[in-house]
Amino acid sequence: MLCPIPESLPAACGICRNGSLFATLRDPMSMERTNLLNMAKLSIKGLIESALSFGRTLDSDYPPLQQFFVVMEHCLKHGLKVKKSFLGYNKSLWGPLEMVEKLCPEAGEIAASVRDLPGLKTPLGRARAWLRLALMQKRLADYLRLLITRKDLLSDFYDNSAVMVEEEGAVIVGLLVGLNVIDANLCVKGEDLDTQVGVIDFSMYLKNDIDDYRSGERNGQVAAILDQKNYVEELNRQLNSSVHGLQGRVDNLEKSNSKLIEELAIAKNNIIKLQEENHQLRNENTIILIKAQQQLEVCLLQCPLDTYKQSRQGLDEMYNEARRQLREECQLRQDVENELVVQVSMKQEMDLAMKLLEKDIHEKQDTLIGLRHQLDEVKAINVEMYTKMQNDIITRLEEKTNQITATMKQLEQSDKDLLSQTRTLAMSFVKCASTDTENQYKLVKDISF
Repeated sequence: MLCPIPESLPAACGICRNGSLFATLRDPMSMERTNLLNMAKLSIKGLIESALSFGRTLDSDYPPLQQFFVVMEHCLKHGLKVKKSFLGYNKSLWGPLEMVEKLCPEAGEIAASVRDLPGLKTPLGRARAWLRLALMQKRLADYLRLLITRKDLLSDFYDNSAVMVEEEGAVIVGLLVGLNVIDANLCVKGEDLDTQVGVIDFSMYLKNDIDDYRSGERNGQVAAILDQKNYVEELNRQLNSSVHGLQGRVDNLEKSNSKLIEELAIAKNNIIKLQEENHQLRNENTIILIKAQQQLEVCLLQCPLDTYKQSRQGLDEMYNEARRQLREECQLRQDVENELVVQVSMKQEMDLAMKLLEKDIHEKQDTLIGLRHQLDEVKAINVEMYTKMQNDIITRLEEKTNQITATMKQLEQSDKDLLSQTRTLAMSFVKCASTDTENQYKLVKDISF
């Protein structure tokens, strides 16, 4: 049951005491939603301010934290439908909170932990334990946001004018995002969550002008801290994406290096085959010359002079044919030797290109290692900046970021130059290695990674 708002809190709770109050009294549910929304604002604001001034992890005995759970319990109970059971009628918070497990699988761990707690016997105790575990996990706002977006599921548990169904529920969930800046360490096992009585203590929210001034200063400090935290997180995300991009480029260079090594091995095999063919052609040429001389000597010794004269014409034709074959074999040998010289020069150029590529890859790997070290330094500086909140650390971090950005631009330019050089070498290798147009097209397509 909701506690009435005292007369000393008209401004804090946003209740007008003119004609609008008369209009609000006609709809008591609307008045209750407005009161609960204002109490949630005060509770969350007071919890964040006191936690930041407290300066350490909050525990279960912290009064503002206890009042926050009481206010959240009242907000979740508002407009809750009465369920029939064997023991009578009751209102249970555990029903809608248990539905979060179906909407978000990550909430299953919290629900399982709540079910396994031995000291909880009532659904209300389970709901209170669930709220505490979700706050410690810093996912309370996310889970409740998923819940209020499913109006079809909430209609089974709440009336149409409940806080969780109306716009006030979305506002409260938005306010809960600010609780992610605080750390809480709550012992759920030792507390008697089944029998606790949730009463809102309005005396905690009665403040004078000095407290308002101090709260304004705290709000300014909190806003500055949140802005710095968001900037550091965005900077970390950008640096991580840059590192991933550089790593991808290094992987691509390694793949292209492996392809060039395979092509060099194929070129070496072709050179070896051409050398073997040249040696074989030389042997065949020598054998042909020896056979021609032997046949000429045999004919001169065995045939008489007249027979020699008659067969002179046939021998001349045979000699001319052998001479023609010899010229063709010499020309073929010269072509093979020229091609061998070209292949050897191409092999030397490929070796030089491979050495240059390996040198560039090693330099880029060293640069990547340096960038990783710089990223670690930036992360350490981020932690130091978050704890000390000093402007000089931010300036130094921006200088390091500019250096990393300049280094990344240089690496991108060197990658483009290296890629153009590799393509030029590959095209020259293809033009010299083969005269077949179709094979050239396939090889260029394979090399043009």
